[in-house]
Amino acid sequence: MGSNSTNWTATENKLFEDALAVYDRETPDRWHNVARAVRTKTAEEVKRHYLTLIEDIYVIESGRVPLPNYISYRG
Repeated sequence: MGSNSTNWTATENKLFEDALAVYDRETPDRWHNVARAVRTKTAEEVKRHYLTLIEDIYVIESGRVPLPNYISYRG
């Protein structure tokens, strides 16, 4: 069932995000439910993806990742 766990399509990510909104931390078998919603990943893959997401958020919020220098548009 699971495809390469490091490669997630935009569709898989959207299904993952939607499933996280439905299946919160209190949901029994959360990762199995999220995997079923994504359809192409295993429970272990979605759990790993979630933990990576949490780590990325922590790194960004801690200031260890510089924000991009966007050019402001004045139209």
